[in-house]
Amino acid sequence: MRKVFTHENRLIVFHMRNLLQEQGIASQLRNEFAGGGVGDLSPFETWPELWVGDEDFNQASSIIEMNDSGDSRGGRWVCPKCGEVNDRQFRLCWRCSSANESVSR
Repeated sequence: MRKVFTHENRLIVFHMRNLLQEQGIASQLRNEFAGGGVGDLSPFETWPELWVGDEDFNQASSIIEMNDSGDSRGGRWVCPKCGEVNDRQFRLCWRCSSANESVSR
């Protein structure tokens, strides 16, 4: 089994799970109730995760990539300063801390 998706919002993880299920891909949900461990664990370690079998990983990744953001960029933006690829939910670049200019405030 391989982790194919994680997000801090359980509803988004459940949505992705439903999309995989519609395509006949079985998945396993992990960390569904781990939120109570925040403080003792890193918040990232408590996010719900979707895991799929190795044989379904590539197809599941493609489905999630197409549906992650609803746009053709797959939910990512490229930093204009350093070129780092960042996930859409981050307003600052991981590498250089430059702001994402395309995010409306």
